[in-house]
Amino acid sequence: MLDLRQLQVLKAIAQEGSLAAAARALHYTQPTITHHLGVLESHFDAHLVQRGPRGAALTELGAALLPHAEAVIERLRLAEREVRDLAERGTYTLHLGTFPTAGALLLPPAVKAVRQGGVHVSLTEGELPALLKGLRARELHAALVFSQPGDRLDLDDDFELHPLLHDPLLLVMPEDHRCAGLDRVPLEELRNDDWIGAADPRDPCDRVLSWACAQHSFEPVTALRTDDYAVVQGFVAAGTGVALVPRLALGTPRDDVAVRQLTGPPLAREISVAVLRTTAARSTRELLEALTRQAAQIRRRWGLPEAATDPDAGGAAAAGSGRA
Repeated sequence: MLDLRQLQVLKAIAQEGSLAAAARALHYTQPTITHHLGVLESHFDAHLVQRGPRGAALTELGAALLPHAEAVIERLRLAEREVRDLAERGTYTLHLGTFPTAGALLLPPAVKAVRQGGVHVSLTEGELPALLKGLRARELHAALVFSQPGDRLDLDDDFELHPLLHDPLLLVMPEDHRCAGLDRVPLEELRNDDWIGAADPRDPCDRVLSWACAQHSFEPVTALRTDDYAVVQGFVAAGTGVALVPRLALGTPRDDVAVRQLTGPPLAREISVAVLRTTAARSTRELLEALTRQAAQIRRRWGLPEAATDPDAGGAAAAGSGRA
């Protein structure tokens, strides 16, 4: 019968590159490492580790076993934390993640509903890469995430991805801008304008802007960079430049800026909630129901379209840190 320690030994050897280093990482003696590895190889009647003068590496069979071993270790770690939380608090703890703009508008009613159901909520706020890392490490049970159409989030089959909101990217410009009188602004009319961009040039919205401008044979010139959308509106109002901002991040726009749609194909980001399948069913159901209701209210209030039908949880992660 398989033992958790055997799987931990296999993982440590893969990470550390030798039996001696694996022993140090696990605080075992090297004979203990050798024993557990031997029992594991006997169980499968196969060599899982190739030893050599420069260390040790997994064989093809060992490499095939490794992701399953890691999944078992992570699942048991999650179970241990959940049971400990329940024992210490007397209630289940739901670990949620969110990015700032969704945390302000989408999440509060959902947290209220879950708490009314007797569940304790632990909230983590961060940018997209940190949220995805927390999900993969099973440190978060669920998180609000976003992607551009065509992007896919690098999450495994233990996660379900539920679409919530199609969040359009809107042009924000000074109220006295030459294009402020238009209902929809052609992007090519802005080729000589300065732009307010994200702190990280790899920001997903900035990538979309660069792609859209490239369709009109120009590259946007960034005058200033900030990750604070209130600061973005302030600089736009002062005439420093124009900006492309998600509708969800605008809140109630300032009186001294003009907000317009661009002509051409709509630019947007998709907001979804990623949920770990092992999360308590009742907590998950209450969370999803509350998020879905709130997303529907936001869509009606702002006249937004339905969310995309089924974002793919596999494949390449959305690039960039992403102001959210």
